[in-house]
Amino acid sequence: MRTVRDIAEEIVAREGGFVNDPDDPGGATNHGVTIHTMRRLGLDLDRDGVVGVADVHLLSRSEAVDIFITHYFERPRIDMLPEALWPSVFDMYVNAGANAVKILQRLLRQMGHEVGVDGAIGPVTALAAHDAAGAAPEHIVDAYGIARRNYYFRLADHRPASRKFARTRAGGKGGWITRAEEFIDPRYHLSHEQFRERVASWG
Repeated sequence: MRTVRDIAEEIVAREGGFVNDPDDPGGATNHGVTIHTMRRLGLDLDRDGVVGVADVHLLSRSEAVDIFITHYFERPRIDMLPEALWPSVFDMYVNAGANAVKILQRLLRQMGHEVGVDGAIGPVTALAAHDAAGAAPEHIVDAYGIARRNYYFRLADHRPASRKFARTRAGGKGGWITRAEEFIDPRYHLSHEQFRERVASWG
């Protein structure tokens, strides 16, 4: 079984290096850690009194892994969930914050569990997730991954500037979609035809 650090290392590798895309609400990012996160944590790495883009450049891979484990796994209490869900929920929390938990909570409600949709993992959400996983351990992971993929599609539906993260210039699956499908059994991946049909309204 992979450790939490193993999963965090995989997330950092997936996120890549320094990026400063004007269409990304996260702003300047390095190893998946945004400038907003670094400002919130007070990570003034060059010690000039300001947390800026230069500090994002200086962030090391190991520092990013430590940030993810502490602030995106331990603090949100992802460890309360079934271990099978850890990789995808952890990865999504890095990508979308508390929305990662809201996606799970909405899914659990669809499955008949009475949980609030507040983005926080507590005893009720954890118990419902364990019940769902106990009844169908493989299904819950795929169902969460599919719900996550749908979340990305909805974001792109409503925010045209974000569509480049869901669809490549060549018209294929973009990073958001391929990232979600890494956690879904291949039999539930969208075919090229299904994907093109889903995004046809984007023009």
